[in-house]
Amino acid sequence: MDDEKKYWLDEPNNVKKIFWAVCLLCAAVFVADAFYHKHVHFDAEGWFGFYGFFGFVACVGLVLAAKVLRKFLIRAEDYYDD
Repeated sequence: MDDEKKYWLDEPNNVKKIFWAVCLLCAAVFVADAFYHKHVHFDAEGWFGFYGFFGFVACVGLVLAAKVLRKFLIRAEDYYDD
């Protein structure tokens, strides 16, 4: 008998439900961007979906920058060994 405690995220169907709920929430917030007045400092901030696109591009940029930085900062596997 398996005495290991089961958590609700151990079930793959629950993980899928959370994934789709987050996707739905992101889509709803993206669409809601069209229905409120923005107090912008720069013209680009007034574009529909600007912050969603900006966040996506910034995240991809950080990942790509990290891949490049890894080549300069990587150490040998036994760097801390005597």
